[in-house]
This record gives sequence, structure tokens and C-alpha cells, in this order.
Amino acid sequence: MAQSKDYYAVLGVSSTAAADDIKKQYRRLAKKYHPDANQNDAKAAERFKEISEAYQVVGDAEKRKQYDDMRRMGAFSGFSGTSAGQRPRPGTPTTGAGGAGAPRYQDFDIGGLGGLGDLFSSMFGGTKAGGARGRAAEAGQTIETTLEIPFRTAAAGGKVPIEIDVNEDCETCKGSGAAPGATIKMCPECNGRGVVSFGQGGFAVNRPCPMCAGRGQVPSEPCPTCSGSGEVRSRKGVLVQIPAGADTGTKIRLKGQGAKGTNGGPAGDLVITLQVQGDRFYQRDGLDLVAEVPLNLAQATLGTRITVRTLDGKKVTIRIPPGTDSGRRFRVRGQGIEKDDQKGDLIVEATITVPDTLTEEQEKLFRAFAESAGMKS
Repeated sequence: MAQSKDYYAVLGVSSTAAADDIKKQYRRLAKKYHPDANQNDAKAAERFKEISEAYQVVGDAEKRKQYDDMRRMGAFSGFSGTSAGQRPRPGTPTTGAGGAGAPRYQDFDIGGLGGLGDLFSSMFGGTKAGGARGRAAEAGQTIETTLEIPFRTAAAGGKVPIEIDVNEDCETCKGSGAAPGATIKMCPECNGRGVVSFGQGGFAVNRPCPMCAGRGQVPSEPCPTCSGSGEVRSRKGVLVQIPAGADTGTKIRLKGQGAKGTNGGPAGDLVITLQVQGDRFYQRDGLDLVAEVPLNLAQATLGTRITVRTLDGKKVTIRIPPGTDSGRRFRVRGQGIEKDDQKGDLIVEATITVPDTLTEEQEKLFRAFAESAGMKS
């Protein structure tokens, strides 16, 4: 008998938990119970499926709202399930193990419920009675990751490679979950339907069978490579195009580069959040680039010319007037960061440096200068 589950309880969060808190809890549990970290542990694999199923509903804003609505209506309280083989005809009274008169539930296709059927179908993956063949194609989940990039790549744009962990069809079994030469038989849990049912109030809701993962069939011997899951974890390389003017927090979405879909559904997306490294020469101020240039006392006092490089490697000469104070800025128009048809400036900030030590000759000259200026040493 398949029992109903409170998806919030499965994830160990409150029904009022924020979306970010739910995501953090899911990631923590997924990491703990992932098959890769629990080889040949059937309980961990089943737990991983439970938390994944729960997150598919409460981790999606729209599905969560629908699920909460149904919980408020009492559709998810006190469920007792019906197995795939228990299908009493409509109107037929039945009794359960709890004694005479105890209700048993009809198991039927939720697609026939009109708007309510559409609601449940959207929440639970579009599964319909009739087996794995009736399962609708589902898009893969979006994968989110952070990418650290050099300052100058973020400012000027460029391509950066990244590697991500993804699930792919096992090459050994081609996604079937069966060992080479193994025989395939009907799943005893769902009787080949690919779904199990749970319900209340005269109807049942179908969800993918945890034993056969919705296939409707199980092999006599599981695939040794993927332990019967039909999937393996692998690393995939992706070349990311960084737009010019990107900054820390910029998000890039790559369509179809996320988790693979099920039942022929499209792959999910890959969402990359950028983290920009610092630069030894430039600092960013909006679209402007700020560069500190050291000047000695003579240069600042007498004036000079200095050469600095722009972001694209060009050299520009800047005239430093006599009597320049530390912190004075000089602006080079149009040599900053370009973004959305706007371009900032390069700002050169003078920094006066004082020598730590002087030669005997330099000290003599400085003392002569101090005396001429009326200063006493």
C-alpha cells in the first residue's frame, strides 16, 4: 500500500519556509543521499528519490502554490494508498483490513478530472494510468553553479571553460538499468503500469513507481555500472561566453545545458552566477576603470609625463602638472568598460610615494631644499 507523503516533512522544512531555505535543505539532503556517495545502498537510493520528488513540487513556485492549495482543501491529509492491482469498479463498496465499512479508494486516471486533473497532472509530472508509456515527457532540472573569472575577462568579455556534474544515460545499459544479458520482467510493485497510486475521498493520484522508476519493468539483474538506475554521474565541459561589462552577481543562462529530461523531454538549463576576481592594476567604479599610479616627490613637485596602458593594451600618455597632490585624478575619456552601448572612462589617480632611505647626496640636497624653504631640520 503506497502511503501519502508530506513533501515538507520529507525535506524536513516548514510549510512556510522560504524558497532559498528549501533549496539549501534539498541540496544538503541530495548530497548526503546521492547514489554516488552511497554505493549499493538501496535505502539511500530510495531516500534520494523521495527528496527529489518532493523538491520537484515544493521547489517550484507554481507547483508549490498548487500543492499548498490542495493541502488546505484536505486532499493530502490522511491518505491511504491503493496498489496498482487494486481497482474496484466505481460505486462498488469494499472493506479494508481496518474492519467492516472501512473505505477503499477507486484508482482512476486523474486526467479525467477536468481542471482538477490538470492540476494534479502538472504537479506530479503528467503521469496517467496505463503504464510507463502514458508518462508525459518532462524537462530536466535547471542546474545552478558559480564561476570565478578574471577581472579583465569580465570587463572586456571572452570565453571561459567550465565543467559541471550531470546525470547521463549509462553507456552499459543504454538507460534501461539492466545488466547485459539480463531478462526484463514486469515490475511487481506497480504491475507494469509505471505508477503507484495514493488517494482520498474516492479518487487516487498517480506518481512514478519507486521500484522501476516509472519504466513499468525491472531487470532480473541490475546493471553493474549504474546499479540499475540507468544513469551515471559524469563531468561535462561547457564553454561560457562572458558578456563585456559583466560583474559579480551577473547570471548567464545556457539553454539545454542542464540536467537531462525524462521520457524524451528536453534538457534543463544551466544558470551560472559570476564571481569576478580582483586585478592588480585596475579597480572598477561602475563603467569607469580606476588605476593608481605612483609618483615620486620630484615628479609631483616639478611635473612630468607618464604612460599607462588601457584595458585593451594601448598606451596613453598623461601630463602631470607641477604641484600635483596625492589623490588627484586624471580622466582619459572612453577608455573604460563598454556595456550596452555605453562606455566608461579610465581614471588615473596619482599616489605620492616617499622614499624609505636616501643616499648621502640625496639627503644633502633635501636639507638644502628645506633650508631654502625656511624649514628647520
